Amino acid sequence: MPIIKSAKKRVRTSNKAAVRNSKTKRSLKSALKAVHAAITGASKESRKLESKAHSELDKAAKKGILHKNKVARKKSQLARAAKAAAAAPKAAAKAKAPAKKAAAKKPAAKKTAKK
Repeated sequence: MPIIKSAKKRVRTSNKAAVRNSKTKRSLKSALKAVHAAITGASKESRKLESKAHSELDKAAKKGILHKNKVARKKSQLARAAKAAAAAPKAAAKAKAPAKKAAAKKPAAKKTAKK
């Protein structure tokens, strides 16, 4: 335990900041987990949850908990994963559709030589 008055105050303020930071980190982690669960489960709420996760990431960047480049990278990864998950059902539907037979090619016309 510090003896100097300013050091004591510094301990108090750093403890408050640690609690505040841990709350922000926890809400961010839960938002990211919810988005990933919605994406893998093909939930219809994934857009709403993605928006909430973007908001939580922006808050963390604003408070200095995460670096702004890391936040940008995470947001990009979320968007890419959501887009891939949205495209996956469409690709699966196309794969299940019966394949059409290719039309038979007509034989090439014979060329006649002119005299």
